[in-house]
Amino acid sequence: MFKKNLSLLLTASLLLSLFAAPSALAKTKEEKAAALTAKVKAGVAKLGAGKDTKISVKLRNKTKLKGYVSQIEEESFVIADAKSGAETTVPYGDVTQVKGKNLSTGAIIAISAGVAAGVTLLVIYIIIAVAAD
Repeated sequence: MFKKNLSLLLTASLLLSLFAAPSALAKTKEEKAAALTAKVKAGVAKLGAGKDTKISVKLRNKTKLKGYVSQIEEESFVIADAKSGAETTVPYGDVTQVKGKNLSTGAIIAISAGVAAGVTLLVIYIIIAVAAD
């Protein structure tokens, strides 16, 4: 009898948690939009501005923009077309997807150091090879 009551109690609690959890965890459209806006803003800030910052943006009205970030503002950012130089101000709230490329300063330094080390080793090898002849 005890086992039967315990199993019924566990089954009821599991079913209750399944039906109660989605309504407690559901977000409104405004909350989802605010979260996406914050994510886009952080992503654009991480990329930074400059001609080296390549970006591709998809807007809510299905428009796609490509170019580089020329300015970052509090409520929007500016995309400049790489070919024509035409600038478009894009509010963070209008963006649905962002893709961007930018090498950080650390990556540029690491690549430069690797190339310098390779050239140095090549020069040392050539000097040793010439001296051996």
